Amino acid sequence: MTTSAAPAAAVPVRPIPAERPTGRPGTAIALVLGSCTSFQFGAALATRLFPVTGAVGATLLRLGLAAIVLLAVTRPQVRSWSRSQWRVVLVYGVSLAGMNGFYYAALARLPLGAAVTIQFLGPLTLSAALSRRWRDGAWIGLALLGVLTLGLADRHGVVGGLDPVGVVLALISAGFWALYILAGSRASAAVPGRSGVAVAMTVGALVLLPLGSLGAVHAVGRPGPMLLAFGVAMLASVVPYTLEFAAMRRAPRRVFGVLLCLDPALATLAGWLLLGQRSSLIAVAAVAVVITASVGSTLSARVEG
Repeated sequence: MTTSAAPAAAVPVRPIPAERPTGRPGTAIALVLGSCTSFQFGAALATRLFPVTGAVGATLLRLGLAAIVLLAVTRPQVRSWSRSQWRVVLVYGVSLAGMNGFYYAALARLPLGAAVTIQFLGPLTLSAALSRRWRDGAWIGLALLGVLTLGLADRHGVVGGLDPVGVVLALISAGFWALYILAGSRASAAVPGRSGVAVAMTVGALVLLPLGSLGAVHAVGRPGPMLLAFGVAMLASVVPYTLEFAAMRRAPRRVFGVLLCLDPALATLAGWLLLGQRSSLIAVAAVAVVITASVGSTLSARVEG
């Protein structure tokens, strides 16, 4: 996959569902696909914000503006929350900040494809650990193979060396993603509506405030960067996190984890449409493998569910 100085179509990350899903599986699939599409287009916009704010500053603006919007819309009744509800939402918010903050930091040192590949090890490993059927493991293994190929192949199909610090940052982000999956599942069950998302987004922004404020302040008071930041907040946070929070109640964890593997395919499409990026034949083949694994896992779960 082609990369540039400013990472394109970044794929920061998101959640997975409760063990006892409700509703139709098709609804959950539509929610996840809508979330991923919105996220990729928002991430493509975010690449234009990086030169002004830096990676952490852009993440802080995204989460902070999204939190303001969600708090205004949901008006969470936090005074009635129990201690256990606060605990799961706080963990949810911290994991959200960690996975996005470390991911953007990794993108400053790694090609986009490699960073996505390493980060996907988090949900893929968790999905495999939660599965009890060998077929699920086989689909996840196939998806992992496709994601690895997609991430490590550049525009010429050649594997290059990776910055070791960037690899560590991406691995930390992958760990936070796995934590986010579990915390998001519990928060969606413990807190009604979108209140959990709104408060968790606020917590995430507060966690990033000490490190991201210096970069974010460069955009404050400048109409162009602030408008761009608002668009990123809506497309990359408000819309996708809201859709996926709803999807968490409707899809099994193992299926949700593999569905998120469609992110690299949508990132490739967004990069091509919005940023003029081109992918090698190896990368295109890897996308096809990931989609095949995702569809296979979903159909398998539907047949047996």
